[in-house]
Amino acid sequence: MKITFVGGASEVTGANYLLESKNTKLLIDCGLHQGSNENEAQNANPFPYDLSKINALLITHSHIDHTGRIAQLVKQGYKNDIYSTHPTKDASYDLLLDARHLMEKEHPNQEPLYEIEDIDRSFSQWKTVKYHEIFEIGDFVIEYFNSGHILGSASILIKAEGKSIVFSGDLGNTPAPLVAPTQYIPSADYALIESAYGNRVHESVDKRQELLEDIIEDTVKSGGTLLIPAFAMERTQELLYELNDLVEHGRIPRVPIYIDSPLAIKLTATYKKYSRDPDFYNKEAIDKLKSGDEIFNFPGLKFTLTTEQSKEINEVPPPKIIIAGSGMSNGGRILHHELRYLSDSKNSILFIGYQSYGTLGRRIIDKEPFVSIFGEKIVVRCKVKAIGGYSAHADQPLLLKWIEAMKGSLKKVFVVQGEPEESQPLALKIKDTFAIDAIVPEPNQVVDL
Repeated sequence: MKITFVGGASEVTGANYLLESKNTKLLIDCGLHQGSNENEAQNANPFPYDLSKINALLITHSHIDHTGRIAQLVKQGYKNDIYSTHPTKDASYDLLLDARHLMEKEHPNQEPLYEIEDIDRSFSQWKTVKYHEIFEIGDFVIEYFNSGHILGSASILIKAEGKSIVFSGDLGNTPAPLVAPTQYIPSADYALIESAYGNRVHESVDKRQELLEDIIEDTVKSGGTLLIPAFAMERTQELLYELNDLVEHGRIPRVPIYIDSPLAIKLTATYKKYSRDPDFYNKEAIDKLKSGDEIFNFPGLKFTLTTEQSKEINEVPPPKIIIAGSGMSNGGRILHHELRYLSDSKNSILFIGYQSYGTLGRRIIDKEPFVSIFGEKIVVRCKVKAIGGYSAHADQPLLLKWIEAMKGSLKKVFVVQGEPEESQPLALKIKDTFAIDAIVPEPNQVVDL
């Protein structure tokens, strides 16, 4: 076997790996490069492999940095099967449609990477698999494991030619409020492990809820507006789960809470669809649902689907909470709210996810005094807060725990999907802790296994 690190090497986004045996070629993930203009420019590059020779595309989960170029792949001639879990397929459709809409809106003078009919054609090629449903594609034997990251997310174990390799996908911040926990793989010869938080330790789940409670109380006390840029998939649903708990137990004041994201509203419907399935939800969440607790709806919560409803939020006096996409403030409705509220010291902005270099969210969290939104220079006077514990990504201890389960068999670990300051320390920690060779591959590096 050999592997080519087409995307996701020395960067967080753009996951795309080519795995080859003597007779079969697989792609694992096909994601958008995100962040800086330089990063995003890579999306227009042609794929560096012959699409007619690819036997299948395997998808770990629905986040756009793992799925965002699938329709582009199909547009350029890929005709074979695409595989993922059921929730990943469902969520990916809405996410790809949204990505296509953003291309048109934000770059009206550029040719889009794909058309809506390319998305539809992709889904005619898309098959679904269950966790632990072993299947074969040419030389390869494949098994999906729950990675505990978001609804339907997976790590993928692949065997061929007497060797095995596991692709972590994105690993979850286990235990998570909603999704079932990460499943550990007992044995593999090689592993690719994500490293978005490879050099960090998150706050505990209990601590993060306390921090959320404190930030809400402080903003309400000052008579301000709390902005929360949130990824539409998982982060918004986890927030709803925890806000529901805080409201239900009277731990925060009753103020209007807006989910101002059409995409998040659609994806919440997908979460509801699978909400009683133990393959995807943890026991605590399922027990709450069985008891009649409506975890995605509570007093004060308002969903604003249309543009007009979004604009009406401005007419509601503070205090109030606005949760809107995108999670890195690099598009979506959150920009309109940041334009309005960042310059007032009574307000707060709370980041609950990773902020890539080059994004507006990163500039705000790095405490830049001024930012540009829609060409307008905005002074940042509001309180800027971050809670790492709300990340859907595993931190360093959890990443090491995932490796530890395979330490008796692993020959080499490839640390991917992270900035250098996260991936390099994780590679060193794996070497020091387990005496396993670990490297951070270069973009387009080819390794014989």
